[in-house]
Amino acid sequence: MMQVYEILGSGGPVMWPLLACSLAVGTVAIERALFWIGLEKHRNRKLMDEVLSLAETGQWEEIKEKTAGCQDHVIRVLAVGIMHRDYDMGKAMEAEAGRMYQQMSRFMPVLDTMITLAPLLGILGTVLGIISSFNMLGESGLADPRLVTSGIAQALITTATGLTIAIIAVVPYNFFNTRINRAVHVMEKYATSLEVVFERTSGRG
Repeated sequence: MMQVYEILGSGGPVMWPLLACSLAVGTVAIERALFWIGLEKHRNRKLMDEVLSLAETGQWEEIKEKTAGCQDHVIRVLAVGIMHRDYDMGKAMEAEAGRMYQQMSRFMPVLDTMITLAPLLGILGTVLGIISSFNMLGESGLADPRLVTSGIAQALITTATGLTIAIIAVVPYNFFNTRINRAVHVMEKYATSLEVVFERTSGRG
């Protein structure tokens, strides 16, 4: 614990907001990882294809029974569309997909902000440290130049810390964004397929 306080103290007051940034990145990364693990756990790819097969023969009630209580996000989008097929299937699925997208994107702006904010805080800490070093140089002159150089070295700690936080945050940010884009693509693919099947069966009817 003492070592943590020494590191925070060596970088000046800016190290405290940088610590808050690192905690925010860690918390969001863990929360989002647990969210995606849970989402993947409820996936039912076999039922997704089965829903489309049943829709081709117009077995809507059987689809309703099979999808009842299912937590797969794609199936939930399809189920909402089927439920509102007599009104506007496309808009109903679009609204449900939008709700799912909001859940998937939750806290992503926090990671995006930390990627930008952490390096800026690091640079601010360095600038403040250099100003402090020049003030010391003005007071003591070159009697002890080690005071100035050690002050600059300590100031650079904040830049290194800010860049490290940003670099670490970029990895989960890009990873989760990729997962979101992939999930949206799958929802759009199956929603479009269901609309095509519904139009075809309605035309036959």
